[in-house]
Amino acid sequence: MTPEFVLSIAREGISTILIVAAPILGIGLAVGLLISIFQATTQIQEPTLAFVPKIAAVFISLLFFGGWMMRLLMNFTVNLWGNLGRLF
Repeated sequence: MTPEFVLSIAREGISTILIVAAPILGIGLAVGLLISIFQATTQIQEPTLAFVPKIAAVFISLLFFGGWMMRLLMNFTVNLWGNLGRLF
């Protein structure tokens, strides 16, 4: 086990996390921004108006992107378990 190998696994893990989380976070950010603009223009300051649509958008995006996210995570896990012999 070399430091370069450990760093490559860590780099791959971090990039996988960022790629998997990006669609969900982006959709939550976009919906939150739209709701904030709506609240600012109408001067409605109801906290549940901001919370409920973001939660719904995140759940819908999980349904839409869930299979793709699972495939990426499974590929990373299979690669990690395949390289387990090289760690020890």
